[in-house]
Amino acid sequence: MNVYVQLNKIIEYIEKHIEEKIEYKELGKMVGLNEYTFLKVFSIISNISISEYIRNRRLSNAGQELFLSNEKVLSIAVKYQYNNATSFSRAFEKFHGIKPSQVKKNPEKLKLYTKLHFNEEELNKNIEYKIIEKDRMILYGKYKITTNEKIGEDAPNFYKEIEKEYNEKPIYGMVEYKDKERFNVKAYWVLYEEEKNGLIKKVIPKSKWIQIRVNSQQAIDIQKVSQIFYTDFLPSCKYNFRDLPEIEFYHNEITDFLIPIEN
Repeated sequence: MNVYVQLNKIIEYIEKHIEEKIEYKELGKMVGLNEYTFLKVFSIISNISISEYIRNRRLSNAGQELFLSNEKVLSIAVKYQYNNATSFSRAFEKFHGIKPSQVKKNPEKLKLYTKLHFNEEELNKNIEYKIIEKDRMILYGKYKITTNEKIGEDAPNFYKEIEKEYNEKPIYGMVEYKDKERFNVKAYWVLYEEEKNGLIKKVIPKSKWIQIRVNSQQAIDIQKVSQIFYTDFLPSCKYNFRDLPEIEFYHNEITDFLIPIEN
């Protein structure tokens, strides 16, 4: 299955139903994923959450309609799934930079947010993996709050900071998502197996994991494999995530990238 073809079908579905309530669970079913996994995959592939994408498309359309028609603000608000004119006006001004009542006099300030389109010529890349099961893990570490845009720089810098503080290389890296809808804000952890002064205890439940071996411990190499996993491998193989952190296990000059999956 070409996941980009499937995502384009979802984009077209959203366009067709943009004035209706859209259930994320139903969108996930269209690509054979549960809601949690779909939200995560969409966010990582498109670099925007599905909720933000839908909101932007609705507000973009609403701006054009307010300029081209004589519809009242409340009518447009209800049409695009807002409960009242106040919440709509607040969101509209945040998006466009002007109030709905100012559209007729300032149409040049309206923002146009075009619909997404994924390149269907992208070919899935092969990736070697195996399914493993790990018992409950008890780890100790510290974390730094970061984002998708900053983690490439934050993660290796924070790892080195903790390594210097404790004069010992951490054995694990871990990504824990703080926003389970947008999957942008995240905590990047570095952890040890032994308890050390000032470290936070983290208990990882017993689970099955996809294990992908990276023949490197360099952040750039790990991130490259991670990107291939999310954009090509996961949507094609139909595994569903568990709501647990992703783990990187550093050993013997290699990295095992571990992604928790449902049984």
